[in-house]
Amino acid sequence: MNNDLKIITSRIDLLFKRKSNTRYWLQVANDTYDQTFNFFFLSQKPYQRLRCTPIHTVTNYNLGNLETLLTGVNQAYKLTIDYTQFYGLRWPRSQRLIQKRRHSLE
Repeated sequence: MNNDLKIITSRIDLLFKRKSNTRYWLQVANDTYDQTFNFFFLSQKPYQRLRCTPIHTVTNYNLGNLETLLTGVNQAYKLTIDYTQFYGLRWPRSQRLIQKRRHSLE
């Protein structure tokens, strides 16, 4: 898991330019078919198209480990995290819903 955290943070370092008027956020997708979690880095400048870059795939399919991994990422970067395909699932420690509403494409 520490290896996953190092890979994710090093790739965010390369992509996070800290330019003004640019929106940056992470997207975590739950791939139930392959039993993996996929991380994407998204950025968008005003009046330009959205850029989505795949960062890493976590093969350890456990919500508890994902929660600790995301805590480490959130400590390093205060980016917004968008969750996809997590509808109805809860975090193991806090028992809060991960995704409250389904996205329109789910």
